[in-house]
Amino acid sequence: MVINQQDEQNQTQTKCGFVSIIGAPNAGKSTLTNTLAGTKISIVTHKVQTTRSRIRAIVMAEATQIILVDTPGIFAPKRKLDEAMVEAAWDSIKDADQIILLIDVAKGLDEQNNAILSSLKTVNLKKSLCLNKIDRVQKEDLLSLVGQICEQVEFDQVFMISALDGSGVEDVKNYLSDNLPLGPWLYPEDQIADIPMRQAAAEITREKLFLRLHQELPYASTVETSSWKHLKDGSIRIEQTIYVERDSQKKIVLGKKGQAIKAISMEAKKNIAKMAECPVHLFLFVKVREKWGQDPERYREMGLNYPTS
Repeated sequence: MVINQQDEQNQTQTKCGFVSIIGAPNAGKSTLTNTLAGTKISIVTHKVQTTRSRIRAIVMAEATQIILVDTPGIFAPKRKLDEAMVEAAWDSIKDADQIILLIDVAKGLDEQNNAILSSLKTVNLKKSLCLNKIDRVQKEDLLSLVGQICEQVEFDQVFMISALDGSGVEDVKNYLSDNLPLGPWLYPEDQIADIPMRQAAAEITREKLFLRLHQELPYASTVETSSWKHLKDGSIRIEQTIYVERDSQKKIVLGKKGQAIKAISMEAKKNIAKMAECPVHLFLFVKVREKWGQDPERYREMGLNYPTS
């Protein structure tokens, strides 16, 4: 007798649901996503606002499939790109079964977190509060912070975690596993993310770009995968374009005698090859495109809606 995957799922009462992780920039959303997933899904750098679009990580917890939606940080937007990122973050909760609000305890109830809490008051979904980076403050201060936050918004569960070292993260995973709705899995059991390979490869290169040049390079840069070809020998030839807004930025990305772009390419190639599970030939090009942040096509490439206001 042959039992297919759907039959097995029905017998074990499978669960599946979407969990949107929201918070201010640099709260640790991408780190929490990666830790829950047990592998690197979202890019993590020292710069704030490095996550630009919604990235879905697929986490298996026994018979439950947890679909985590890592979102851009929520802040007061100043540019069109900022507006698109914040809109993407709030849009992510429309189809969510649960929300996790992540707060960096070292920042506490600052202006950004108070604004997010104010907006959450009217959201009628299960909400969990995760206080992150708990090693940075005293226990008494943590308890005081919890009290202040819960005076503003009622949460179904409160967790105190360190997304970086994993402390308390297993409790979050177990809670989600127990409290998501019954239903069939939406993805194969071995799939870890819902993001096109081309976009994932561009995110990897953007991470290496930021890590290498995080002091010198402004936010006015993006990476797009322009070509992806499978070769007869089983390898992949990938061409990517790094867009900047000025010639001075292009010189920074290239570096003296091309050393910066060479180092970025080598690091990105290693990670992309690991993701693709085959040899990769990566070719990076740097182009100046003035005001690319006002080009709707660039937003579509990033999976964002171009603000019309």
